Amino acid sequence: MEAPTNPLKIVSVGGGNGLSTLLRGLKRYVKAGDGAVDLTAVVTVTDDGGSSGRLRRDFDVLPPGDIRSCMVALSGDEKLFGPLFQYRFSAGRGLKGHSFGNLFLTAMTHLTGDFSTAVRLASEVLAVSGRIFPSTSANVSLQATLADGKKVIGESKISRSKIPIEKIELSPRKAMPLPETLEAIAAADLITLGPGSLFTSVIPNLLVEGIPRAIAESPAIKAYFVNLMWQPGETVNFRASDHLAALLRHSGRQKRPLIDICVVNTKQIPKRALQKYQASQARPVENDIAMLERMGMNVLQTDLLRMNANARTSEKIRHDPGSVAAVAIELAQEGRARKGRKSE
Repeated sequence: MEAPTNPLKIVSVGGGNGLSTLLRGLKRYVKAGDGAVDLTAVVTVTDDGGSSGRLRRDFDVLPPGDIRSCMVALSGDEKLFGPLFQYRFSAGRGLKGHSFGNLFLTAMTHLTGDFSTAVRLASEVLAVSGRIFPSTSANVSLQATLADGKKVIGESKISRSKIPIEKIELSPRKAMPLPETLEAIAAADLITLGPGSLFTSVIPNLLVEGIPRAIAESPAIKAYFVNLMWQPGETVNFRASDHLAALLRHSGRQKRPLIDICVVNTKQIPKRALQKYQASQARPVENDIAMLERMGMNVLQTDLLRMNANARTSEKIRHDPGSVAAVAIELAQEGRARKGRKSE
């Protein structure tokens, strides 16, 4: 069977576990039908903690952690490359705490002289299904202004803050995107934001010069996948509409077309799974549908929940990769059809 000449084009914007979950679900559609989907991931590069932070300070490279996780999620053989690239050294002077994938990307960056080129070549090694772009090639950090007026610098410190976040900024503020990112956004049938940490994974991408405008001007459907749970230090007491309002506020565009549709979970989270989250003040996000609609949003309500049990039988509340990907494919098909109607 010949490959489709015009596959569905999806651009997924975010970072962290949320973006990796969506990409993992979409991978099978990219591989199915010999390229039925053209997938691009745009990933935040503001991490300054853990292995990524150490490599950033020691070698003056962009933080590789979120990029690494996306590469693993989209790799041709995740069972082989996943454990290898996610392997974290438990001992060794200077090595302890580093993941192999982070070191690999750092070495490739120094060999090629460019982080984006290193990501592309590493993606070829892992037979990645799709393309992965850092949201900017600039070495940026995050700065937060809290509700009490205090300023906090650095993603790792921001995510541990106990005071509500009022505003997030990049430093330096004028960071430019890759041309390839803007081209992918312009050609997309669907652009997704989230799920993922609102202030440290999703919004930082919208602070890059030109990305909000490119999203707003794209003919694609733009969908925001709302988080399942509050995130301590970032979104305590946030309803779905609060997440959306923060996205719009930071993008400089309070109205559509930056976001067309909000995708929310309808499945009730089991009480037993919520118990371990209560100690850290994490509760399910309230899906205030009426408010979302008053904000001009279409709302898609569906079962997005997946429960993962670890070795100690405690459960993690996560989006299901297959469910979020299936929604994304349906929206991409709708976006393609809408573009077709406009061209008639």
